[in-house]
Amino acid sequence: MLQPTQSRPRLAVIGTGLMGRPMGVRLLEAGYEVTVYNRSPENPAALAALGARVSATAAGAVQHADLVIIVLPNGSVVSEVLMGGVFEAARPGTLFVDMSSIHPAIARDLAAAAQAKGLRFLDAPVSGGTGGAERGELAIMVGGPDDWTEEAKPVLNTLGTVTQVGPSGSGQLAKLVNQVIVAVTIGAVAEGLTLARAGGADPARVREAILGGFARSRILTEHGARMIERHFEPGGTMTNQIKDLDVALDVAASVGAAMPLTARARELFADYAQADGGARAGDDHSALVRHIEALSGLLVEG
Repeated sequence: MLQPTQSRPRLAVIGTGLMGRPMGVRLLEAGYEVTVYNRSPENPAALAALGARVSATAAGAVQHADLVIIVLPNGSVVSEVLMGGVFEAARPGTLFVDMSSIHPAIARDLAAAAQAKGLRFLDAPVSGGTGGAERGELAIMVGGPDDWTEEAKPVLNTLGTVTQVGPSGSGQLAKLVNQVIVAVTIGAVAEGLTLARAGGADPARVREAILGGFARSRILTEHGARMIERHFEPGGTMTNQIKDLDVALDVAASVGAAMPLTARARELFADYAQADGGARAGDDHSALVRHIEALSGLLVEG
């Protein structure tokens, strides 16, 4: 259990990049005591200005923490950090909440490794992008025991809405389902708006019209607006979208699930990301519309 003598648990946040930084801001603004670590110093310095303690090492960040939040780029990095000294440095019973997007098998392996060291581990990936992180409106999908999830909820509720979806690894599986639906829907919105443009209609007005019908979705609302306004600063990057689709296709192959739309969407995202020597890989995933437009022979400014 988290320390009963404290009104609030002491927190550590490992990874203060695109998503981790706004999460850290919300936790600090909610009054939590937070220690942060990041491999590059810029974001921890920004959080320090808001009252965070900055640790020079990941292991140092968790030494006195009751609950540790991890927000790192991929499963390899998460495993390297946790198995490279963080688990050893943590006090017995420390609750780890991995909010990165990683392979479900890696999440299960880390949960087992944590348990062997007297620690506890939840996989809790998120959806909602940087905007959701800033507003505290993330969808948080948790894999692991019910009682640990309930224990973490007061902290996680500061960041978004928590849903416990099953045993270890289930949170990551739910995130893959999310990413499959997001990717295919971004492709559909990109194709639909490109069809409008190619046919001589105003894509902005077409989008406005269909927002009142069955096509309405958060992707059409938010990503569709980015496509029309040509705002492709990353909320979710091409690189991360492709990474998650690769994992989804790997899991699908292992369980015999056919995913032809996902496979084609992955190809299209990769084609865009690899253009210009990979210079576009950091674009927001809504920039897929540029690739669809190019395939259609359209040259759109912005």
